[in-house]
Amino acid sequence: MAYDVHQLLAMSQTELDDLFRASPAGDIPDGGAEGTAIIAPGTKYTHSIASIINHFGWQGKVFDAQKGSLKNKVLPFGIEAVVARVYKDDSWFDGKECIVLDYSDTSVLAHYIRDEIRLIGPGFYLGKVYWGKERLIDFCLQF
Repeated sequence: MAYDVHQLLAMSQTELDDLFRASPAGDIPDGGAEGTAIIAPGTKYTHSIASIINHFGWQGKVFDAQKGSLKNKVLPFGIEAVVARVYKDDSWFDGKECIVLDYSDTSVLAHYIRDEIRLIGPGFYLGKVYWGKERLIDFCLQF
């Protein structure tokens, strides 16, 4: 099944977790992706929160697959900042392979952040954000 951002924003946390669990890691992406934060999934607030974050905080990520790195697009102008290492490893969520976005050695600001992504459709990834080992939110990336 092909997914879009609006479908993901309408899903419950359980549905997002099941989709992540059922999806392959896919290839490490390359190039720019539009990002959408998924907070309070399946509630009437999800779309509004995603829109606010997208306009003022985080717009997505720019991957360099050859270097195994990425930069986040942040602030209203989409400044490329907050670098992460990118590699495949076992997911903290379910122990299966995922693509890890690791900020521990590359960012003072996001030192405790780890993202995990999996491919849910052509050029479309679902991700989970961790602070330390605690899962915070979900997000998606569209290439």
